Amino acid sequence: MRLSVPWTALVFLLVQGVLPASPVKKIGNSMGRFANATLVRLSEFLSAGYKKGVRPVKDWRDSTSVAIDLMIYSILNVDEKNQVLTTYIWYRQAWTDEFMVWNPEDFDEVKQVSIPTANVWVPDILINEFVDVGKSPDIPYVYVTHEGLVSNYKPIQVVTACTLNIYNFPFDVQNCSLTFQSWLHTIKDINITLMRSPQELKEDHSLFMNQGEWELLHVLSAYKSFSLDNDDYYAEMKFHVVIRRRPLFYTVNLLLPSIFLMVMDIVGFYLPPDSGERVSFKVTLLLGYSVFLIIVSDTLPATAIGTPLIGVYFVVCMALLVISLAETIIIVRLVHKQDLQQPAPDWLKRLVLEKAPVLFCIHTKHRLCSMLSTHSTSSSSSSSSSSQAASDLERVKEPGYGRGPCSLHHTCEMGHRGLVGLDGLGGPPHHQHHHHHPHQTERDSGGLLGGLGVPPVVDNILQEVTSIRHFLEKRDKCREVAKEWLQIGYVLDVLLFRVYLVAMVAYSITLGTLWSVWQIV
Repeated sequence: MRLSVPWTALVFLLVQGVLPASPVKKIGNSMGRFANATLVRLSEFLSAGYKKGVRPVKDWRDSTSVAIDLMIYSILNVDEKNQVLTTYIWYRQAWTDEFMVWNPEDFDEVKQVSIPTANVWVPDILINEFVDVGKSPDIPYVYVTHEGLVSNYKPIQVVTACTLNIYNFPFDVQNCSLTFQSWLHTIKDINITLMRSPQELKEDHSLFMNQGEWELLHVLSAYKSFSLDNDDYYAEMKFHVVIRRRPLFYTVNLLLPSIFLMVMDIVGFYLPPDSGERVSFKVTLLLGYSVFLIIVSDTLPATAIGTPLIGVYFVVCMALLVISLAETIIIVRLVHKQDLQQPAPDWLKRLVLEKAPVLFCIHTKHRLCSMLSTHSTSSSSSSSSSSQAASDLERVKEPGYGRGPCSLHHTCEMGHRGLVGLDGLGGPPHHQHHHHHPHQTERDSGGLLGGLGVPPVVDNILQEVTSIRHFLEKRDKCREVAKEWLQIGYVLDVLLFRVYLVAMVAYSITLGTLWSVWQIV
């Protein structure tokens, strides 16, 4: 027993000195690593007993006020067909968390700290117009001040539904709304306010990338509280993003080519109506405009609820080109009557040749066949004309000649040739008109000369002269008919051209005025 007491004391001392040494060393090492970690102590202090699933108010009757702010960074896409607007915004929201409060003196004067978003209560504020999840970066932290103010700043790619009105394209102004609202909490629990004044929010373009197709005009804000059942009211903050399209690209690639083609169509009216080149020219313009519409069809916005005014403009321009071509065909048909025709009706001559020129100040021109103007100045070619007149006289002597209506161009050409031949024979002047029947005259002259004993050669000469006289009468009649139809065609051509020009100018002024007003607004 005497020996056991010292050994017992020794073992007790060893156990008391050695065994506590290891735990003390571990604690000493741990405290040394976090000896100056004020943020760790503050984080542990804030997270101790914190319930992130409970609204952070001490009195449940108090409403949590969430201040929000919005800054437009870029307009990524405007899908007119699907009525979708894609924007990139910087979104800010701040609220007071009554459980995130500390005394800065106890934590080395730390007044602000960043903590993970997953560790704090966050309001369930969403955008009502969301239609798709954008590619937004994940910001995992929020800032908390010593007074409990939590600031949550993050960029968001917003894909929202928007009612896009494309009637004024490419001078359209779109107004799309972004409505922020608590999805579940009523206004008694969460209320929404603005972080800045509405005027500052409206005029702030500091972050907007202003080099794209769209330019930001302003951002309007409006607060509203509404109820679904007249019992619980909800708070919402609506931002109206007003943007305007830059029309320079579409003006250069859509409007100017169309205007140039329409100007060339108007210039085409100065081609002579009695030439076939006008029809070919206008057909070429119509085909070119059709190809132009096929090319620009993919550029125009397409919706199921409306058509832009520029699309109507293209259709009307196509219709005007068709009308111009139809008018040209009618005029060419009038001045190029290849078939046998009757004289112009009296009512048509009174209406077109008498009343229309006075009413519309049209200067009438006596434009006859081109052959008449050219052959009237070519008196030096009398020998060739005499030979042509002889061949025409042979045609006159054919049976049945001169019994039907005249052919316009052929008769005019023969008339001139016969006139030259008659001048060589010393016949009567072409302006004298006789209305005797040709066979009766031939019988009277033949009987008279036969009774007087005139030789057969003289009788043949007299018959030839009589045929020439009837040919000249027929020629003069055909020339009068041709002149009437040419005058009618000329007056109608000028009249339709003026109507077409007035319609084109009025249509262009109307569209130009509308687009100018839309551009200024």
